Amino acid sequence: MFTRHHTVWPRELPKTMTLPQTSLVTNLDISALRYPDHTAIIYYDTRITYQELLDEVEALAGWLQENGVGKGDRVLLYMQNSPQYVISYYAILRADAVVIPVNPMNRASELEHYISDTGSTVCLAGMELAGFIAPLVGKTYLEHVVVAAYGNYVREPTDLNLPAEVAAEPKPLEAPGMISWEDALNAGHAPAPHTAGPDDLAVIPYSSGTTGQPKGCMHVHRGPMATAVHRAFWNISASDSVQLCTLPFFHVTGMTGSMNSPIYAGSTMVIMTRWDRDVAGKLIERYKVTGWTNIVTMAVDFLSNPDLDKYDISSLVTIGGGGAAMPQAVASKLKKLTGLDYIEGYGLSETMAATHINPPNDPKAQCLGIPVFDVDSRIIDVETLEEKGPGEVGEIVSNGPQVTVGYWNRPAETEAAFVELDGKKFFRTGDLAYYDEDGYFFMVDRVKRMINASGFKVWPSEVESMMYQNPAIHEVCIISAPHEKRGETVKAVVVLTPEADGTTTEEDIIDWCKDQMAAYKIPSVVEFVDELPKSPTGKLMWRSLQDEEWKKEG
Repeated sequence: MFTRHHTVWPRELPKTMTLPQTSLVTNLDISALRYPDHTAIIYYDTRITYQELLDEVEALAGWLQENGVGKGDRVLLYMQNSPQYVISYYAILRADAVVIPVNPMNRASELEHYISDTGSTVCLAGMELAGFIAPLVGKTYLEHVVVAAYGNYVREPTDLNLPAEVAAEPKPLEAPGMISWEDALNAGHAPAPHTAGPDDLAVIPYSSGTTGQPKGCMHVHRGPMATAVHRAFWNISASDSVQLCTLPFFHVTGMTGSMNSPIYAGSTMVIMTRWDRDVAGKLIERYKVTGWTNIVTMAVDFLSNPDLDKYDISSLVTIGGGGAAMPQAVASKLKKLTGLDYIEGYGLSETMAATHINPPNDPKAQCLGIPVFDVDSRIIDVETLEEKGPGEVGEIVSNGPQVTVGYWNRPAETEAAFVELDGKKFFRTGDLAYYDEDGYFFMVDRVKRMINASGFKVWPSEVESMMYQNPAIHEVCIISAPHEKRGETVKAVVVLTPEADGTTTEEDIIDWCKDQMAAYKIPSVVEFVDELPKSPTGKLMWRSLQDEEWKKEG
């Protein structure tokens, strides 16, 4: 067991944690029993209590079972953040079924893959997405689509700027198999007794992987239970804590930090369907938000708002996330504004969010953190599997209660994803890192992302981290580019700050890099762009930039 980090472990927390031996949905039952009139959700100024939330979960679970959803069946959840998302997620679990969270940006071909791979017969969809899933009813396994209009849950007057999807009026449902959210809930079907336990399948988020079709990461209830409980204790959340929910719930970090963990603690979720930094500022001030789990790009945008001083954000107690290293300049601005450190963490779809988080009272900058409760993480040689020591780069492997039990319908890939050490199965993350003498883990790069320039190994994340120190650079993504002699070389795709735009040249950036890093790491090509492509969760889509670059060669 890796214990080097125990010297910096938070003094107020135990190093091991006994998890509830129940299903995830039991957390909602308990919170509703304890705090029936307490606000579970605030949605653009409309409040929903825990009892109201539970009642609607029960009603939708009854409809699902009445329409053929049985224990272990998979149900697609194809929505943006909304009260209906939370209700849908827990209703699927209440029906003893399995949640298949679908990226709202997915369209017909991706949706067909999810349906064929999981055999789903029911989809719960947002109104703005219904048109993409409707043509698949009857042509695939899909038989029913329950359509939710987010705006129906904005029941109180609000001065907040509503996203188009929330402001939109409900549309008539004319396609076969479509049923309105309200009709499903009002059908009056009560669900059978809940029977799922900690070892039953709960959720299968899909990992995009590096090649081929997305693959489903199977998580039994014990996995999301672990990260929900871990997060609540690590952040010392209680029933009167208030969480700003801006990360997509379909992504495991948003699912865990902004939905499952608050429900476990009986605290309040302030939900935003679309990111809007001004609305976020108003909500933090209006509802005295205490915690905000995000990704670095979102935090950067929030803190760069020229109107930020209009909002009182002093209620914040914890703010953190991951997805990329937090630039030091931005972290310093956050510290100056709030007195808070940005608490970075690390996890994957395969680990149901965090396996590592920085200690709140002793964080390190641009650091993945330390292994959390009952997580055993090691660094091993990618090829020999030999365990590495402090400061030595290798692949992160992890064993813990939140680790996937395997890939759906992919036994060969499941077997390849694990390695045995000291009699335990460890998941191979595909991420290169090292740990220091105190047991903090630091990312180097993805195993597949390394650039081989004339035999020299270049880790793009390392170069990006150094380049963020240049005051002219707002964002940067390092990719490989074809090179006649070296095979491949380093290219920087850069978004300049408004102040530097028009006055900084590509040569200026290269010259600056020459003073900062080893010659083989220096970008030989710099391209300025207005923005970098990002996923719905805000992660830089480096692969799309790299693929585009290499297509030019062809």
